[in-house]
Amino acid sequence: MAAWRLYRHRNADGSSKDWAVRTNPDGITTTRWGKTAPRLAGANTRSGIRQSDIEREKQAKGYVFVAEVDIDNDGNVSLSNGRSPDPQPLKPSPPAPVMALYWHIDCRANRQTRKALAAEVKRLVGVIDTLSDSEARPEQRWPGWQQLTELTLTAGRFEHSGQIKPAQGVMPWLLLLALKNQCFAGVEIDMATENSREVSVDLKAEQEVLAFFGTDLDSIRSIAESLGLLKPRLNLASVLSDTKVVGFR
Repeated sequence: MAAWRLYRHRNADGSSKDWAVRTNPDGITTTRWGKTAPRLAGANTRSGIRQSDIEREKQAKGYVFVAEVDIDNDGNVSLSNGRSPDPQPLKPSPPAPVMALYWHIDCRANRQTRKALAAEVKRLVGVIDTLSDSEARPEQRWPGWQQLTELTLTAGRFEHSGQIKPAQGVMPWLLLLALKNQCFAGVEIDMATENSREVSVDLKAEQEVLAFFGTDLDSIRSIAESLGLLKPRLNLASVLSDTKVVGFR
């Protein structure tokens, strides 16, 4: 048996799944996976990729390193002393604070979709301008406002990348999230932190990014609802006041 690096992902319901990787003498990378158990049934081999790269991909998805282990051809997992790893899910480390935020747009859409994208950029910028008039202006202006407008209107198919700094405020990030949430065909919008962790459109799961901009979910809720990133809260007081009470006789 050869040494493997074992990782574990803890699910929200308390269950967990394991993933292990090793590089063979011929340079082929082998992975095994499955629910946390003494045996990992799933197996795959890949070539042309570095083990360190796919380990980083797994870490970005929430997998935590457990130990170096041995795995036989049937998938049975054991430590170097012959014991099986602790089957209990490990408590994940607290998320690291976000230190930088990067974005990338790859537009390969047809002309009709590009026109729709340009119209949506214009609409969203207008919504943000209207709703942020009463907010404190950021220390720095994000250059992407003008760049996105010009690219979607005149550039045809394009690819563009950049960075959003804390001093530029949270609004550029919300704009990109709103565009990503639209899922335009042929338009890929990706955002990632400095350690290559992909940022999702689920604001509730991105507390660290909100903290990076010095804000929180409640503070940006109204504009996030207007951009379609959050469902509006039900105002129970308003609903109850509008409901007629019908008595029984």
